Amino acid sequence: MPKIDLTTVPERRGTSYPAPYAKVAQDRVKQVLGDAGGLSDFGVNLTRLPPGSWSSQRHWHTREDEFVYVLSGELVLVTDAGEQPLRAGECAAFPKGVADGHHLVNRGSGTAVYLEIGTRSAEDACHYPDIDLHLDGARGWTHKDGTAY
Repeated sequence: MPKIDLTTVPERRGTSYPAPYAKVAQDRVKQVLGDAGGLSDFGVNLTRLPPGSWSSQRHWHTREDEFVYVLSGELVLVTDAGEQPLRAGECAAFPKGVADGHHLVNRGSGTAVYLEIGTRSAEDACHYPDIDLHLDGARGWTHKDGTAY
């Protein structure tokens, strides 16, 4: 089963963020290719981001590396350092434990397509520097003070 038939991989639209934070990524579409291929140590997602959409809220992980590779279209990478364009054939890496919030924004007129690749860790925590949101692998979504959503 090494070859994955993309037509059989379900599409997931939107995000699991609690309100009001889900709206910016509500039109994002992912196909979870790593799961479809039976991978467990790292994930691979084929993601389509229509104009005006964000990949996520700006975030960083304590125990998960992330990598994105743009297949088509153009995105804006937003980090603590500012904004950079990411075009087809370009990529970015986000090492675990580096407190540099990042996300992708599609400000163009067409849908952008990219691969997301990242490690999977049950002990990971995800920090969102711009909003009152925190994700803990054991507790799920919480406010920054630790109270549950």
